[in-house]
Amino acid sequence: MSGPNTDYDPVEVSTLQPEQVEAAREAALAAIAAAGDLDELKSARLEHAGDRSPLALANREIGALPPQARKEAGQRVGQARGAVGQALARRQAELEAEHEERMLADETVDVTLPTDRQPTGARHPITTGSELIADIFVAMGWEVAEGPVVEAEWLNFDALNLGPDHPARTMQDTFWTDPGDDHLVLRTHTSPVQARTMLDREPPIYVVCPGRVFRTDEYDATHSPVFHQVEGLAVDEGITMAHLKGTLDHFATAMFGEGITTRFRPSYFPFTEPSAEVDLVCFVCRGATTVDGQTCRTCKGEGWIEWGGCGVVNPRVLRACGVDTDRYTGFAFGMGIDRTLMFRQGITDMRDLFEGDVRFTTTFGNEL
Repeated sequence: MSGPNTDYDPVEVSTLQPEQVEAAREAALAAIAAAGDLDELKSARLEHAGDRSPLALANREIGALPPQARKEAGQRVGQARGAVGQALARRQAELEAEHEERMLADETVDVTLPTDRQPTGARHPITTGSELIADIFVAMGWEVAEGPVVEAEWLNFDALNLGPDHPARTMQDTFWTDPGDDHLVLRTHTSPVQARTMLDREPPIYVVCPGRVFRTDEYDATHSPVFHQVEGLAVDEGITMAHLKGTLDHFATAMFGEGITTRFRPSYFPFTEPSAEVDLVCFVCRGATTVDGQTCRTCKGEGWIEWGGCGVVNPRVLRACGVDTDRYTGFAFGMGIDRTLMFRQGITDMRDLFEGDVRFTTTFGNEL
């Protein structure tokens, strides 16, 4: 049996020729150096160091060479693949370091900045509306007076000329506390605050009394058993209906804008004489009764909107509270804060004011 032919010198496979291996090496190193991020480096690795890369294919061809040619070809291909592997490792480390630096810069959190992780809240429009009304009168030199919601029967009724047989005393209008012998009620208006003020101090008196009141009304879009009123009282020498008209015109202008005035219609209230219903010029049609040729929906073509009640304080009320009626006269008025806000803000359902839906409240923000 003959031995191997050691004198045979075959022609090398083309991929194993020195110039081909060097060209593949240089192309790989250039692609690695040009990679701008980790994704580009991954593409370069697959193309120049993967299983189908030129150097990997050349390495497979080494086995086809005779023994005397394998050593040199193996060294040449191995050195090229080693250089490519080292270049990949270096570039990988560089790009990872750059990536971490960018992440630290992009994701830096300034812990001194205010956070908005908690949603911004809002004040209830009844609260801000009451404060707005109070500010209007404080700017006129008036004071804000407050009183308890559980009130004595005498202050809620008798002091205000509401006699024992007045229908407002019945269970149809008033919430009475138990036991009945205590003669306590949930106040039906803020007028008891006015009575308390006249009992506690000497005229001149100019006070505005916003607050919560209670009546046994049905709960619907325009009525509630719990609602809010603002009442005003002025007691001084020479007070007339003209002072009342001027005050309410200023109040209306401050709440609804320039050009909004009031008118009086004769009425009856036990605690004022003479008494009047207060109407407001429609703030939508401005008294024209129509809007764009159509009947105004807000005032229903009347040109006026009912707002509240007012009048000159009945002398009986003044005397019951210890005021000298020979020297002093006064006027009083009362409006619903809820109704005023419904007019001013376009609220169509009073229940929205009381049901506690934050989506309704947040539309008003912190100021009206």
